[in-house]
Amino acid sequence: MTSVPDPLVPVLAVVGTGLIGGSFAAALRRVGQVGRVLGVGRQPASLRRARELGLIDEVADLSQAAAQADLIFLATPIGAMPAILKTLAPLLRPGTLVTDAGSTKSDVARLARDILGDRHPQFIPGHPVAGSEMTGPEAADPLLYHGCKVVLTPFDETPGAVQHRLIRIWEACGARVLLMDPVAHDQALASVSHLPHFLSAVYMGQVVHTQDADTRLNLAGTGFRDFTRIAAGSPEVWRDIFFSNRAAVLRELDDFEQVLKIWRAALEDDTHPGTLEALLDQSALARRFWGGRSQMP
Repeated sequence: MTSVPDPLVPVLAVVGTGLIGGSFAAALRRVGQVGRVLGVGRQPASLRRARELGLIDEVADLSQAAAQADLIFLATPIGAMPAILKTLAPLLRPGTLVTDAGSTKSDVARLARDILGDRHPQFIPGHPVAGSEMTGPEAADPLLYHGCKVVLTPFDETPGAVQHRLIRIWEACGARVLLMDPVAHDQALASVSHLPHFLSAVYMGQVVHTQDADTRLNLAGTGFRDFTRIAAGSPEVWRDIFFSNRAAVLRELDDFEQVLKIWRAALEDDTHPGTLEALLDQSALARRFWGGRSQMP
């Protein structure tokens, strides 16, 4: 699709041109709502590949991004955020909007407030609830955000016009935008995203360290593949997520361990098989109900 005369984002700077950042640029380009795209990153090979794929128009550094971009999209591990914000802080133009795609929001909001100071209302913490175990520019998908939820946690000081501008940009990508408190976001995501990834990685680790791991993996079917798929995600990204949201993940892990004790007791009690069946039935019904509801518009 060709660009419209006045796109929502005349100049976009994407810091991190892999799956998340590359897909954001590709999504806006698909609907003609971005003019020029600058790519910023640590790996020259990835930036070259992003340019070859048409995800970005040119390579830039953070100072060039701050000087030229109307929107700066931070698609980096959370651990890289402090250094990036410190570099951007003295360079941001008043009209430049900054947002991120991190899976935790409380830490990011705190960093933005502390590092950007009076400029922090120009930063809107965000989290597109979409992704894949794939990484790199080749994984970028212009439809990744179509129909997905994007959570924004703007500051109280964020001007309404700035907030509305970012909502329009995400909606142009086909996303549905939700506004949340960052603490509430982090607790909810600890339950439905972070803990599942943690458990998937733990389980995969347990299997591969058995003496007959090759035999087990050779016999594994689609259920095992589905359950462990997310364990293939970027270790750097997920390390930062777990430490950033550690308190909430540990609370969820405590709750999970308590529930696991109940299920284990039901499995050990061969005199009352109906107990385990009832637990399985509850989970099956909940999953079917959620699966049906998730398909609704």
